[in-house]
Amino acid sequence: MKKTGLFFGSFNPVHVGHMIIANYMATQTDLDEVWLVVSPQNPLKPKASLAKDHDRLHLVRLAIGDNPYLRASDIEFGMPRPSYTIDTLTYLKEKYPSDRDFVLIMGGDNLATLHKWKNYELILRDYQIYLYKRPKVKKAEFESHPSVKTFDAPLLDISATYIRRCLKEGKSVQYLVPDAVFEYLENATLYR
Repeated sequence: MKKTGLFFGSFNPVHVGHMIIANYMATQTDLDEVWLVVSPQNPLKPKASLAKDHDRLHLVRLAIGDNPYLRASDIEFGMPRPSYTIDTLTYLKEKYPSDRDFVLIMGGDNLATLHKWKNYELILRDYQIYLYKRPKVKKAEFESHPSVKTFDAPLLDISATYIRRCLKEGKSVQYLVPDAVFEYLENATLYR
C-alpha cells in the first residue's frame, strides 16, 4: 500500500514555495509520493484571476520534471464544480481501493478554515492531515486533533498573487518559479 500525499492547490502559477513543500513531504516524511492536485476552482476563492486549468496543470508538470516522488494530478477536472475535497477523496478511495492510502497535505491557513469545508468531520475522521505551519497564522482549532500531524517544512513567503502581478507588470519572476516554468512563462502570454 502506497502512502500518497495529496497537495491540493490552484497553483496559479506553481512556484518554488509549492515545490519545496511537496518535495519535503515526499522525501522527509513517511509518504511514498505526493500528488499535486490542480483544483479547477476553490469554492472559497474568486474565480476571475484563475488561468485555464490545462495551463496550470502544464506548469505543474514542468515544475515536477522527472522527480520520481511527485506527480501532477488533474483528477478534479472531470468532477462537478466547484470541487469539494471530500468528494475528490471519496472518488480516489473508490478508484484505488487497495493500493493507496491517501493523506491530505495542508497549510495552517487551510486548517483554520476547515470547519467551513463540506463534510469536514468526515475528513478528520477518515484521513490523516499532514500540516505545514504558515508564518503569521495562529494555531488552528484542529491542530491537536489525532488525525493531524504537524511538520516543520521550510517555507518561503512567496505568493502566486505576487508572481501574477510581476508578470502583468513585465517584471522578472526568475527564481520565484522553477526554471522550466520560468522559461515557459517568458515565452507565453499567460498572466500578462
